Amino acid sequence: DVSPVVAGLIGATVLVVSVSVTVFVWTCCHQQAEKKHKTPPYKFIHMLKGISIYPETLSNKKKINRIRRDKNGAPKEPGRGNLLVDAAESGLIGSDKAPDGPSAAPQVDQLPIKVDYGDELSPDQSLTPGGSKTSSPSSPGDDVLLGELTFSVDYNFPKKALVVTIQEAHGLPVMDEHTQSSDPYIKMTILPDKRHRVKTRVLRKTLDPVFDETFTFYGIPYSQLQDLVLHFLVLSFDRFSRDDVIGEVMVPLAGVDPSTGKVQLTREILKRNIQKCISRGELQVSLSYQPVAQRMTVVVLKARHLPKMDITGLSDPYVKVNVYYGRKRIAKKKTHVKKCTLNPVFNESFIYDIPVDLLPDISIEFLVIDFDRTTKNEVVGRLILGAHSITAAGVEHWREVCENPRKPVAKWHSLSEY
Repeated sequence: DVSPVVAGLIGATVLVVSVSVTVFVWTCCHQQAEKKHKTPPYKFIHMLKGISIYPETLSNKKKINRIRRDKNGAPKEPGRGNLLVDAAESGLIGSDKAPDGPSAAPQVDQLPIKVDYGDELSPDQSLTPGGSKTSSPSSPGDDVLLGELTFSVDYNFPKKALVVTIQEAHGLPVMDEHTQSSDPYIKMTILPDKRHRVKTRVLRKTLDPVFDETFTFYGIPYSQLQDLVLHFLVLSFDRFSRDDVIGEVMVPLAGVDPSTGKVQLTREILKRNIQKCISRGELQVSLSYQPVAQRMTVVVLKARHLPKMDITGLSDPYVKVNVYYGRKRIAKKKTHVKKCTLNPVFNESFIYDIPVDLLPDISIEFLVIDFDRTTKNEVVGRLILGAHSITAAGVEHWREVCENPRKPVAKWHSLSEY
């Protein structure tokens, strides 16, 4: 015989467990039903030789960008020169940490008179496609053959997915003089939004790489394909310095119709033209050189018309200032972050001790970076003044500073892509 109290407790326990199990099962079924009817978010699935590696939302900026493997499949140290900047890699050199809340550090840096050039490159060389590290912006490269890129474009109507397969490249130029070869990989971006960024693995010591990697982008309506442009950037990985830009391929999807099946395309790799890059806004800076004190004062004044980098339609920009002596970076500073604005006002100055005889070899690089606390920081635009300036306005600004000592010279400059 069981007492009424014990029977009541047993009955209540059974009832609670039954209700809990029922609620749990109903919740799981409801979530599954919602997933079936919900439009998939923007995401891609990366396939290597027909095998799916990892699905991932594009809003997370892709962990794929942080993984590179050698021929044996072992992970290798990521190279430098990525477009994205995070706590492990900066926008240019890749050795300093992006700030949780970047602020201006002490204002004075002493430049060394004797500098070992080492393996780091000058700012201009990362933008020099179709040549080795010894090339310069003024070197002739228009007639250099940069090879061809073969890829395919397809569209999956049931899943509203754009499928791009990067197959192979042929006839790439030699970027490593020691091995007389290259370590190529490809970054792909879907313009104009630039939200869809992926890249292939690095293939070592080859001028005819076979990638055979497929990227599937979900949530792209077929009606929007005509407005999109595929941008392929061909690079050569360098473990000890920034990666070399070989060239680029631009493919407007307005001229491609994947509705009847996969479209196979082969395009010539062209020299990257910085002047044709989409406007990244403008930056106003002021420079002044004191010949008696032998000091250069750099003032980051303001920026305007910056591109929208956040889902709110705004950005959280700050400016990183790198000083180069020849090919060696010898100083770096950051301004404070300006929250939620496309027209920030910085008004922050930095002072550097630079002897007069070193001025012809000095370059000052300004990186406008969008700060993001949850994901990677992203380079918005770039400006170089000094010995390695790549624009006529930059050369003229530096000349005025050198010819007018003690006079602050402030100018607006258009930002270029990195």
